Amino acid sequence: MGQMPDGGQSVYRYTLQNASGARAEIATLGGCWLSMCVPDGKGRFGDVLLGYATLESLLTGRGYMGKIVGRFANRIAGASFSLGGKTYALARNNGENHLHGGRRGFDAYVWEAQTEGDALVLHRTSPDGEEGYPGTLDVQVTYRLGEDNALSIAYEATCDQDTPLNLTNHAYFNLSGPDHPSIVNHVVRIDADAITPVTDVGCIPTGRLMPVEGTPFDLRVPRRIGEGLSYQQTNAQMGFGNGYDHNYVLNRWDGSLRAVATVWDHASGRRMDVATDQPGMQFYTGNGIHGDTPGKAGRPYVPRQGFCLETQYFPDSVHHPAFPSCVLRAGEIYRTQTVYRFGLA
Repeated sequence: MGQMPDGGQSVYRYTLQNASGARAEIATLGGCWLSMCVPDGKGRFGDVLLGYATLESLLTGRGYMGKIVGRFANRIAGASFSLGGKTYALARNNGENHLHGGRRGFDAYVWEAQTEGDALVLHRTSPDGEEGYPGTLDVQVTYRLGEDNALSIAYEATCDQDTPLNLTNHAYFNLSGPDHPSIVNHVVRIDADAITPVTDVGCIPTGRLMPVEGTPFDLRVPRRIGEGLSYQQTNAQMGFGNGYDHNYVLNRWDGSLRAVATVWDHASGRRMDVATDQPGMQFYTGNGIHGDTPGKAGRPYVPRQGFCLETQYFPDSVHHPAFPSCVLRAGEIYRTQTVYRFGLA
């Protein structure tokens, strides 16, 4: 794709393709999932990811589109935490809070890459003190495309000190294609009985769980995204996020891979199924997409042109002992996997 602006590292684009013709493209900058081409209801292949077409847009585009996010995906309140009797100050890059790993998170680095059969394996070492985090962290992310049109993203990491760790991919999907203007007619189902509600300032979790029953957050039965968004003026939580921007407390969490969500787009005839071993998932309807993010066709992306399903530990979990622990202990191995499978609606 080119070289980094400092004239140093080269950035490469890799393509994974299966026998049926589905293909995924990944860039070494940010480990970015650039594109995902899968058939629609009429058998026509098309891309279903918002993102970047050039290295320049990959460097300047906002929104973390398709990129690996770390060390900690989502927010940490007050940009600090205490661990092992010591307080750590993190980069403040979201008001008074810390977001998606800081000013220069994992999304901003060129990862080492090697191919292994039908997989692309990325690696980087995050040094002790990077963005304020303790310990030298070795991270490996493996993208694998199956014959069933499923892209698996597997994360593995070790650290020489205890550290919070919460890795995800910030892909934005539009099953009608990245040039389609809206995802409001997509239909979504999420297997979750609760969300972690947020405050009105900074979208920080309150620490409690809120049942979705009787609210626009109840997606246990398939719901059109636009219908849920219509409650933005009457539902406080929907107003705080300017739409859906909330962590879902996924049912049946025991550390094993299980189906957690499905999205249908009847216009294109596509569907996407999500499976993960994580306890939470951020459902985000692209409310804050900025018009200065260049689209693949040269037109800027607009709000609600894409949606995200980011599997994760709960936001700010380092401050909430009742939440599943996000701390990777020294000498232990962090492993997690998420699978996005594409089929017909």
